[in-house]
Amino acid sequence: MGVDNLILIFFVFLVIATLYSSVGHAGASGYLAVMVLLSFAPDAIKPTSLILNIIVSFIASVQFLKAKYFDKKIFLSFITTSFPMAFVGGYLSISPKYFKLIAGLFLIISSFFLLFKGFIKPSKSPIKQMPLAFGLILGAVIGLVSGLIGVGGGIFLSPILIMANWTNVKNASGVAALFILCNSISGLFGHVAALKQLDHNIFYWVIAVSIGGLLGSYLGTIKFNNKIIIACLFLVLLSAGLKFVLVDFAK
Repeated sequence: MGVDNLILIFFVFLVIATLYSSVGHAGASGYLAVMVLLSFAPDAIKPTSLILNIIVSFIASVQFLKAKYFDKKIFLSFITTSFPMAFVGGYLSISPKYFKLIAGLFLIISSFFLLFKGFIKPSKSPIKQMPLAFGLILGAVIGLVSGLIGVGGGIFLSPILIMANWTNVKNASGVAALFILCNSISGLFGHVAALKQLDHNIFYWVIAVSIGGLLGSYLGTIKFNNKIIIACLFLVLLSAGLKFVLVDFAK
C-alpha cells in the first residue's frame, strides 16, 4: 500500500471515528463501509473492524460509566448470550462471496437503525420492564452476527432499547458502548483462535480512531447538529451496503 493511500485511509478512519463517537457509537459499521468502498480484501475487514471498534468503544465506555449513564440489569441480560456467540461468529469463516452479502445487508439495515436512533423522539412515559428472555435471545443473535462480520452490534441495540422504552437515551448509549466493547473483544478472540491474520497496517488505523474517538467524544458533550452527521452516515452506510449486495455479490 502506497503512502498516499495510507494517508487517505488514516484520515477517513479518523473522520469516521469522530463522527460516530460524537453520536454515541464506536463506528464498526462505518469502518466496514469505508473498507467496502475502498475495496479492502474481505479477509482483512473483520479483524480490522473489530480492533478499531475496541479502541473507540473503550473510550466511550469509560466516559459513560464515569457519568453513571448505565443500566447493569439490561447490560447483563444481553451480554450473557451475546459474548459467547460473538466468539463463535469470530471463529467461523465464510466464503468472500457470502461475506459480502451478509455484510452488505447488515450495512443497509444499520443505516436505517442509525437513522431511527437519530430522529426518534424519546418516550415521555415511564420506563418499562424488559423481559429477560427477549434480552437473552436478541443478545445471542446480535452477538453471532457481530462476530461473523466484525462489528459490535450497538447500532442495533441502542435504537431497540430506546424505541421499546426500556431505559432512557443516555443509559441506552452507556449500555451499547460496553456491549460493543465486549462483543468486539470476544469476536476478535474468536478470529485469532481460528488462526486468521491481522492487517499489517493496523497500527496506523488504531492511532487514527484513537484521535477520532477522543475528538468525537468531546464534540458529543457540546451542542451541535447531530442530525446532519447522522444523515451523512446514513448515506455512507447505505451506499456501501448497496455496493456489496448489488455489485460485488453479483460478480
